[in-house]
Amino acid sequence: MTVPQTVADVLRHHVTLESESIDRMYLNVYIPTLQTVGGVVWYLRAHKRQRFASTATLAPMTEAFVKEVGRFARRHRLKVVRFHRGQRKDETTRLHMRRFRGREGVLYIGQAQEKARVVRTERRRTERSSNHLTAPSGASANAQRA
Repeated sequence: MTVPQTVADVLRHHVTLESESIDRMYLNVYIPTLQTVGGVVWYLRAHKRQRFASTATLAPMTEAFVKEVGRFARRHRLKVVRFHRGQRKDETTRLHMRRFRGREGVLYIGQAQEKARVVRTERRRTERSSNHLTAPSGASANAQRA
């Protein structure tokens, strides 16, 4: 005599499905709070504890990040591909996949440039004195992703 089983019981004991399908992964850092002048001012004053909100201190952070990505690439012998406007990333990836002999790993590090709205500060002088002021201003600029 057999014991009746549900479809779920049969599938659970007799069917196995494995899938590994990531062929590439993009890392885009986006922090909504930092997309506004007020958010950037908060970050610089409250989080970074700056007396005045000046984006001048952001450049060293960006440079350090880019430097670390470069070190990672050298340490793991990875190529850094700088994509140009209109260049097809899929074709570049296919080329690197054909050459890749490992079971898993990083193929390359891609670097692209995109237009982004950024907050900048401008150095200004007051009319009464020669004191410098730092004032935030919204500007459109090219921001380079590493």
